[in-house]
Amino acid sequence: MNPTLKPRKLPGVFSRIVAVALLTAAPAFMLASSHMDAPLITLDPAANTTDVYAFVSQHDGVKYLTAALSVYPHEEPGVGPNKYNFDDNVRYEIHVATGKDLAAGRATYTYQFDFNTAYKNQGTILQSYLGVIKDVGDAAQNLTQTYTVKRIDRRTRQVTTLGSGKVPPNNQGVATPAYNRDSNGDLVARDGVADSANLDRYTAQTVYSLKGYRVFAGQREDGFYGDINAIFDLLKLRALSSNPAISTSSFDSQAGFNVHTIVLEIPLTAIGGDQQVAGVYATTSRQRVNVLPDDDGRGSDRGVMFGEFVQVGRQGNPLFCEALIAIKDKDLYNRTSPTMDSKLFSKYASSPELGALINSIVFAGAGGFPTTNRTDLVGIFIPDLIKVDLSTSAARLAGGGASHPTTPDDAGFSRLGIFGGDVLMSSIQDGFGGGKVPGGWPNGRRFGDDVIDIAVTALVNDLRPGSFSLTFVADGIDSASKNDAVYNKVFPYAGTPFNGRNHTHQ
Repeated sequence: MNPTLKPRKLPGVFSRIVAVALLTAAPAFMLASSHMDAPLITLDPAANTTDVYAFVSQHDGVKYLTAALSVYPHEEPGVGPNKYNFDDNVRYEIHVATGKDLAAGRATYTYQFDFNTAYKNQGTILQSYLGVIKDVGDAAQNLTQTYTVKRIDRRTRQVTTLGSGKVPPNNQGVATPAYNRDSNGDLVARDGVADSANLDRYTAQTVYSLKGYRVFAGQREDGFYGDINAIFDLLKLRALSSNPAISTSSFDSQAGFNVHTIVLEIPLTAIGGDQQVAGVYATTSRQRVNVLPDDDGRGSDRGVMFGEFVQVGRQGNPLFCEALIAIKDKDLYNRTSPTMDSKLFSKYASSPELGALINSIVFAGAGGFPTTNRTDLVGIFIPDLIKVDLSTSAARLAGGGASHPTTPDDAGFSRLGIFGGDVLMSSIQDGFGGGKVPGGWPNGRRFGDDVIDIAVTALVNDLRPGSFSLTFVADGIDSASKNDAVYNKVFPYAGTPFNGRNHTHQ
């Protein structure tokens, strides 16, 4: 082990915390999301899932399961004339599994989002903005998107339309000043806020209350952070480098990029109450296009007909597909349901190749952690759902850290989750004793959770029942220990999209 990285041993109480919590409430433990999970889906960015989030929230005395799905990786802010948008021919779905469906990997409820794009004027090169936008959908916003949200109860097949909403414009700069500091399109994007009254105008106008749910869909800054370059550059992690030419300061490969995000706040009364653990995953499905044949049966000048939706992407826990599943099965994962995970993909969790690579490359063969018969990882990944204990109080939220006094992290929040002492109290499971369960990932996933450090810590320690040991905490192992923007601590939680006119990448 390189001496430049200081391993941390947790006190005895944390050994018990992690031993039980990771084995009972944990979702995935792999690095994080580089947003380029499988060969085919990288060719379809509008359907390419980047991250899924799920956590307990509460306001006005009501508890919710907040779930979020981000798509369209690596959105360069301010491109033109065409912009990144939700795709009218892609169906975006957030699935929730409860009761017996959780272990089976079967959705109990599905929330379906369908989008529609329109233009006020197509006789112009000004695709998105005809002028400075004051209000969402006003005369200056040429390209507009709306969406419909439906709830499907998979047990009864009942379909309920919850309502519809508008998508705010992307953050171009001068055309979208309200996103940016002092409402000045030349300045950087506003920081996240701790009070809904302080949300920027466009975001506030597109938060909708629909039959007890709250929903938002639009461009956001990419809330995931990590040194993805180093991870996929032969695991040459900067934090472990002894080369003086290599900077070990924070390097976030996702810095300065936006994504498109759907955030849904689900009242717990709509999914059976809070005395349960729920599972969350998301899928994207593209509508099949059928060419109408000519009378002679060749080609077509009669147009096309849109047919059924075919699933092309899915995601639960970060990087199960990307870092565990072999190339030959990655596209298969995106086309299948979690109900098939046990049959098709459990071998990849049981004998993770990535574990062997970390042992060999990062720890120079001295890691000593098991790379076969990982029954603990099988229990976590199979089926691939993010598990959330709904009986706890609301999850602690990230803001901008100590350097942002107006939007600090909640007291007790740790980006390392349970490895940083961030725990919640459950009323339905004993956890590691007295009902204590992780405050973040692996109990759900919050904006701000450092999933890379948490994941590596879990992977390099033996978490199997009867042989549990925790000797190494990978605090800062990938050199990126914070997001490059301030999260909102209120709905929709994800940060303000970066300004195309004023942003930076690392």
